[in-house]
Amino acid sequence: MAVQPPSIVNKPYRLAEIIKETPDVDTFRFKSEDGSKLAFDPGMFVMLTWPGKGTEQKITRAFSIASAPNSDELEFEIHMIHGRFTSKLDSAKVGDIYTVTGPYGQFRFVPKEDRKVLFIAGGTGLAPFMSMLRELRINGYDNDVVLLYSVRYPDEIIRKDELKELEAALKLKMVICVTRPTEERSAGWIGETGHVSAEMVKKHAPDFMDRTAYICGPLGFVKAVQDVLTQLNVPKEKVKADVWG
Repeated sequence: MAVQPPSIVNKPYRLAEIIKETPDVDTFRFKSEDGSKLAFDPGMFVMLTWPGKGTEQKITRAFSIASAPNSDELEFEIHMIHGRFTSKLDSAKVGDIYTVTGPYGQFRFVPKEDRKVLFIAGGTGLAPFMSMLRELRINGYDNDVVLLYSVRYPDEIIRKDELKELEAALKLKMVICVTRPTEERSAGWIGETGHVSAEMVKKHAPDFMDRTAYICGPLGFVKAVQDVLTQLNVPKEKVKADVWG
């Protein structure tokens, strides 16, 4: 991590690629118009502004960065909920210009300081953890990482193939838990089911008191996980959270 937060920039980025990840989530990749790279620490976010396309209307929303620091691209995992901003992304095309402002945030992972960590992600809250895991892989770090990743259905797992690659390449224990194991969308699922609980944390990270916990996801998810860690008497100073929605 930089001693001081990276400098905030405001500049145009061109949409380079759109990938359909799950029924409801798309990956959007942007490249800066001037070819420069954005300096940021894994876990941080930026403000992405839809330009209005010839109108005075501009819409801005915060998104966690999923790409690794020093990447040529900025990647975002976006839940296409057809809101005010995401409805514009429904019709987005490669080559469209947006404005990126940032980076911002205190949800910053320092590999050299946090040697043992517990990452807990809900849905697209996986995005900042992808940045963290990619950073570990690129730089050859051997941090001890447990990732609890909560999704509603198995077909909502984001970056599934890459997660498997990261699990094999890193000292990573990954546990995916499905909260709605319906017969229709969860046929054949043999992994964990239910919400993240104290029992689940103790089972998969029995040394949780030795780890720094990072949580990211929607407000209800983050609060519930914070309550779980409180029940387990994890000190507040060892819990870092990033909330959206």
